[in-house]
Amino acid sequence: MELLRIGDKVISFTKLENKIREILELRSRGLSQVEAGEKLGVERSFISRLEGLGEIRKGQSLAAVGFPIKNKTEVLEVLKNYGVDFCFIMSEEERTRFVNDCSGAQLTNKIMELVNKFRSFDTVIVMASDYRNRMARNLLDNKVIEIDIGKSPLKEDVNVDISVLTEILKTLKG
Repeated sequence: MELLRIGDKVISFTKLENKIREILELRSRGLSQVEAGEKLGVERSFISRLEGLGEIRKGQSLAAVGFPIKNKTEVLEVLKNYGVDFCFIMSEEERTRFVNDCSGAQLTNKIMELVNKFRSFDTVIVMASDYRNRMARNLLDNKVIEIDIGKSPLKEDVNVDISVLTEILKTLKG
């Protein structure tokens, strides 16, 4: 059990996590914030703030980026079936071509344009190495859901776990 001392109080992270899970479980089962609050002895405004802190998407725009993806066709099909607004999925060969087929200035411009485009979406699913996921999270103001496909640097195509991607999309799309 992880504990934290704040002044004369000792806080249990486990107790907090369990209470948060209870609250969100009741909300996902359809109870209103008031009903969940009454049942668990917390204020409705706390539940509202809690949901706001964890909210990733509320039916707005969704994009996906991934590289180097081995099962690109399958990934694109799933993304299309769930109505993802913009997809930028590449194999290692395509990524290498993308980088090598232009000058440094052109590449910089292309990358800046892509970052700008991705920043216009409410949520971006990033399927990449641990390092690239962290970079994307920092560039996109934490509007990122990461699917870690391996430790950086990745030099070969990697399969995305379709069940993980599907579960994320089901959750985001309701």
